[in-house]
Amino acid sequence: MAAEPVHVSAAVLHDAHGRVLLARRSHGRDLAGAWEFPGGKLEPGETPPQALCRELHEELGIRVRPADCSALIRVPHAYPHKRIVLDVYRVSAWQGVPHGREGQALAWTPMYKLGDYAMPAADLPVIAALLQPQQYLLTPARAGPLRGFADALRVALVQGAQRIQLRMPGLDAHALREYAHLARQLCAEVGASLLLNGDVALARELALGVHLRAAQLAAFDRRPLPPELPVAASCHNAAELALAQALGVDFVVLGPVQRTPSHPDAEPLGWAAFAALRESTSLPIYAIGGMGVDDFAIARQHGAQGIAGISALWPSGGAR
Repeated sequence: MAAEPVHVSAAVLHDAHGRVLLARRSHGRDLAGAWEFPGGKLEPGETPPQALCRELHEELGIRVRPADCSALIRVPHAYPHKRIVLDVYRVSAWQGVPHGREGQALAWTPMYKLGDYAMPAADLPVIAALLQPQQYLLTPARAGPLRGFADALRVALVQGAQRIQLRMPGLDAHALREYAHLARQLCAEVGASLLLNGDVALARELALGVHLRAAQLAAFDRRPLPPELPVAASCHNAAELALAQALGVDFVVLGPVQRTPSHPDAEPLGWAAFAALRESTSLPIYAIGGMGVDDFAIARQHGAQGIAGISALWPSGGAR
């Protein structure tokens, strides 16, 4: 699809109870009946924040200053009939009481219920950006002593890691089980999510999530774990993203975006190709490959949920 994308701005507005405002697309409009974050198309010469302030006044009757809009995520998405780029902002303050000036229905909903609403595909990564972790920590491939691994994982969890992948390809089955039991205990203590790399059987046994390797995707015709256990996948191209979406995984990692010492021969995608692949799926995507914490903002600007990695996220001094 070669047409230039339609540029749209949208807002995340919170009320005093932390609820988020959604607007329903009215009859006769594209994607009528779907709920969305309020906003609209940019007009010539407008910046995304300027367009958002204008749209919020026209649609909701509230006045917002560009200075009160902070970037959350930019989502490029290709629908069958058009391409869009959706710039989403958190709006911290406004004047007036939001109401549907164009006759559209409005709903204030708790954040955890956002997924209950039928929303356009481009809005789904926005929900993930609001609710899911910004970082996905992969454990080092070389485990090192169990105690040293435990100490490093505790530090990572104390520092705020919420989503962990246990990836230790050199371990035998007995040792992997030992590390998985320990990691499960430590993650459970702080409510962090733990996924095992590739081992679906052990994940089922221990009631943990699983992270599927790209080569595993074609081996499944359905999601390999029940809905309450997270399933993720590694992807490198559009075909793998399509397989992951068809399986109903919860999120993917996509890369390598940049050159990385762990895979020196892998050709990096670069951010432009990453964003082009982002258009093809509504799944949350973590950018991987040469990522550091300073890359989070640019990752969000290209449609990423956040960043994934080992070197930049695993506590220094731990196992490598």
